[in-house]
Amino acid sequence: MAGTTVLGRLTWRAAQVVGLRDESPTARTLVLDVPSWPGHLPGQHVDVRLTAEDGYSAQRSYSIASAPGSRLELTVQRLADGEVSPYLTEELHEGDPLELRGPIGGWFVWRPEAQEPVLLIGGGSGVVPLMAMVRTRRANGGAVPMRLVYSTREPDTLLYRDELARLGERDDGLRVDLVYTRRAPQGWTDPVGRLGAARLAALTPRAGDQPASFVCGPTGFVESVANLLIDQGYRPERIKTERFGPTGN
Repeated sequence: MAGTTVLGRLTWRAAQVVGLRDESPTARTLVLDVPSWPGHLPGQHVDVRLTAEDGYSAQRSYSIASAPGSRLELTVQRLADGEVSPYLTEELHEGDPLELRGPIGGWFVWRPEAQEPVLLIGGGSGVVPLMAMVRTRRANGGAVPMRLVYSTREPDTLLYRDELARLGERDDGLRVDLVYTRRAPQGWTDPVGRLGAARLAALTPRAGDQPASFVCGPTGFVESVANLLIDQGYRPERIKTERFGPTGN
């Protein structure tokens, strides 16, 4: 599996869309066939490039959602003012070609051979690379304790709804906790609101357990959660973070 971060050694690869799956009203998963794909680690991402007939091109980075060894999947969140995401989520069809470069990233990755417990905390579409880790654990038959805390605005923004429900029902050491920050589904009994200190402490392992921790989401969310974990006693070097700003479309 690849783990390079050096863009100069990477080349653009031809991919073809072989499947499309809506994850929410504004997010879509692209299933890609990449004949020359070298493999990836969960947590890595790719660059996608679109080129117009007049030669103008635009590119954006998207996290890989799939486990290594399966079809490459990217989940794209559409932004109203985006230059690339509206095309990928509204106009792209099965059979269409794409150009991508990757895999990219060697820091924010989880290696399934690791035996330590894992804590995953995602905000919004920051859950995408964490989902690759969850899927990799399952694909490898892993027994490593893993906990996913997923913060999203409301039921309509929840990604991977059915899959997470199925995974959360399994008694195999994976725990899935959802946090709704604005509106929860009917019958929801847990608190609604941002992931503050008390709520985070209730959902995460004791600091003494020192799990390998991965936090991904908007910059403000990631900084807040990382600081709260440190306040709980988590060692900073055990917390890996990946963040994106409002232009990550």
